[in-house]
Amino acid sequence: MNEDTIRLVTIGRILRRRWRLLAVLAVVGALFGYGTSVLLLPPRYTAEASVLLPGQWEDRELLTQVDIATSSAVVDRVAAALDWKGVNGPALQKDVSAKADDGNIIKVSGTADTPARAQRLSDQLAQQFVTFATRIAGGSTDPAADTATEALRKQVAETNRRITDLADAANPGQTVEGVQARTELEGLRTSLQDAMKKLEEANPAAAKASMVVMGPAPAPTGAAAPTRTQLIAGGALLFFLLAVVGHLAAARVSRRLRGEPEIAAALGSPILGSVDVPGERPGRRTESHGARARLSRLLGTDVPWDAPAPLHSGDEAERRIRYRRVCTRLREQLPAPRRLLVVVPEGDEVARLAAGQLVAEATGDPRLRIVEVSVDRPIVPDRETESGALVVLSAGDWTAAELGGIAGACADGGHELVGVVVAGTVRTRPTETADRLSDDATLTFAVHGRATGDPA
Repeated sequence: MNEDTIRLVTIGRILRRRWRLLAVLAVVGALFGYGTSVLLLPPRYTAEASVLLPGQWEDRELLTQVDIATSSAVVDRVAAALDWKGVNGPALQKDVSAKADDGNIIKVSGTADTPARAQRLSDQLAQQFVTFATRIAGGSTDPAADTATEALRKQVAETNRRITDLADAANPGQTVEGVQARTELEGLRTSLQDAMKKLEEANPAAAKASMVVMGPAPAPTGAAAPTRTQLIAGGALLFFLLAVVGHLAAARVSRRLRGEPEIAAALGSPILGSVDVPGERPGRRTESHGARARLSRLLGTDVPWDAPAPLHSGDEAERRIRYRRVCTRLREQLPAPRRLLVVVPEGDEVARLAAGQLVAEATGDPRLRIVEVSVDRPIVPDRETESGALVVLSAGDWTAAELGGIAGACADGGHELVGVVVAGTVRTRPTETADRLSDDATLTFAVHGRATGDPA
């Protein structure tokens, strides 16, 4: 996989062969998300209040009002009005927000640790925003000022009425003086109305300053994002994805050898053939019975996930032909008496089964003696009557350094490597006859009975 592109089949293989580990990591991620929601990000609630701005407003003016609503001047007034212990204006700054909505509406929001506090914060923010915006716009929220304005309007109306009465009493149309008086009174009325109109037009901000809070903020019904559920789901998804990415990264940097030419180069010996071992899944790399091994088997990490799926093989006769061909090559290559040390990496279950069946197929010629060698500290028995050593292993489990160590151990023991046999897992066909299955059972008994010693 070092040079292969990542395909969907690779992801599918990870999900199939590591689903237990992925499920455990997802649960750990969910617990991590829950702990984060309790310790670092406790639930918070957001309430929202609406402020109506009457009149015609441009977009840039609405954005200005949004900035005013969250300004430090307004937030400081909110903090002073709430008088919460340990909470000041700068502390509230991160808990308030505002946005412009359709219809000249400014929506202000407040976030707190309880729904009641969030509702109170939002209401107070809206009230202080309206007060401050009205003041800087030139308006006034003072009831006395509103009374004076209304009194001025009444006085203007009363003056207009008196002008009308005087015009009616001037005996219009009878004398020149009456006509002149009436004309002057009408001119005075017009001047008074124009003055009042210009006074109102000279202060348009006063009309815009009459903002209205559209009722109290409704109490929040749920926590603000990120909620506890979101954190739990996000933690599970994060750990799951990290596990998948970790598998892909580990496969990318893996140095385990898969091709026969690479294996032959690492051992410095030619490939004599490849043999098949019946099985439904790749062999385990360890047979330990400790707590770590049991945990590994429980999580499914005792089997390489990136090993190719076993292919369907022929019948038992075809598989035995492969072993016989290897034995024939050994007979042709070695002088009599033909004795060989069969070296199997410790923990390579597929290679051990293949070596045992190779011993059974050899039937004493050549005479094979199986030894399992640790790849961490490889030690091979010293040469006695053997003509060399034969390495049997499975592809995709060992690195070049580990195989080089086995080759060096064989050289230290005085054994010359005569060849390498690569074993692979295959699926048996369900259509094999009962007679052949009976023969297979006999062969398996012979393999287990002679796999650990010299057949002679």
